[in-house]
Amino acid sequence: MDSPAKAVLTNLYAAFNERDIPTLLAALTPDVFWPNGWEGGVVHGREMVGVYWRRQWEQIEPIVTPTAFSTEADGRIAVTVHQVVYDKTGAKIVDHTVTHAYRFDGGSVAEMEIRE
Repeated sequence: MDSPAKAVLTNLYAAFNERDIPTLLAALTPDVFWPNGWEGGVVHGREMVGVYWRRQWEQIEPIVTPTAFSTEADGRIAVTVHQVVYDKTGAKIVDHTVTHAYRFDGGSVAEMEIRE
């Protein structure tokens, strides 16, 4: 799959792993819906997603690597990712594969869903 959405998402994962908040937030719509995969629930709005990520990174060190992309019937982009999470001492606490599904609006991410 080659598309503008794939390029946006590839850059988004790279920015996440580099903890590059400005680049991350620039890829999101102002009213984005984002899952709080760490504590549960949903975060709404670009600013609140930034607050969530900063809080998360104070506690854990997640690394998320996309391994496959596909377009779903409803237009969402599904990304299979390998996710490894370390605590602040460097101990691995999570190592698994999940799917992230993204809905775009005007070239920006409007919503993300985590599927186990």
